[in-house]
Amino acid sequence: MEKELIRNKQGLTEDEFLQEYDASIYERPSVTVDMLIFTVMNEKKENYRKLSEKSLKLLLIKRGDHPYMGQWALPGGFVSVKESIDEAALRELKTETNIDSIYMEQLYTWGEVNRDPRTRIISCSYMALVDSAALDIKAGDDAAEAFWFDLKYKVVQEKKSILENGFISEKLVLLNLSNEIETLNATVKVEETVEGRTRRIERDVVDSKGIAFDHPKMIEYAIERLKNKIEYTDIAFNLMPELFTLSELQQVYEVILDRELLAAAFRRKVADMVIETNQFTKDAGHRPSKLYRFNPGWRNAF
Repeated sequence: MEKELIRNKQGLTEDEFLQEYDASIYERPSVTVDMLIFTVMNEKKENYRKLSEKSLKLLLIKRGDHPYMGQWALPGGFVSVKESIDEAALRELKTETNIDSIYMEQLYTWGEVNRDPRTRIISCSYMALVDSAALDIKAGDDAAEAFWFDLKYKVVQEKKSILENGFISEKLVLLNLSNEIETLNATVKVEETVEGRTRRIERDVVDSKGIAFDHPKMIEYAIERLKNKIEYTDIAFNLMPELFTLSELQQVYEVILDRELLAAAFRRKVADMVIETNQFTKDAGHRPSKLYRFNPGWRNAF
């Protein structure tokens, strides 16, 4: 039995509609990808007997062309019509920083009308945590330089207003990014409005020094997501080498969460996520510590 053809109000079948479709009816915004690549590195030791302090770092590239030429930005670029957004993210990361074959997850889509001075651009941001020791960072494409920046995040002001059926909370977040070359900073206002069952969050860049586009908003949002995800996923292990001590792992958690953790409680929390080995550290000035590795089957332990 021949299948009945479905026709629209103009009497067209789907094939006929597609043949006549005029793609120029709607203006087409450009689409870009921006990548937030985080790592945790050891700081220089003043006392060789102490465990090295760690700091959270973010990879930035220095723009080699307009707009924002000479300012620092997240690695990224335009999506072509013949590739997926994921493919574009991996390609741009490789061409701008030489990073290849890492897992990234989509973070958020940024679509404010005037977010880019060139044209209407929608950006899909990605986030990844990496072990920087395994990477060879090199600037390329339209990136003049590519460097890791020490990232500090601080809420400097908070206030809350009560509404008839909800509230408005507002906070100012200060971002500070620095390395041996340069210091960058920005202030992001985050406003959350809750009315009944409706919740809306808006972010605005109040001030920015040396950071291109609306990337301070992306950085602030990524930190919030990172703090949340580290509590219930194994994302932190992407920052670790194959073998590590529990003290080193705890330091990574503390750096990202920006607070100290009780050792006993932390070890209970990660007990199923790690596998004990028969190997120990051999650092001079330290008592040997047991080395562990990540347990990829930890979720099946429950």
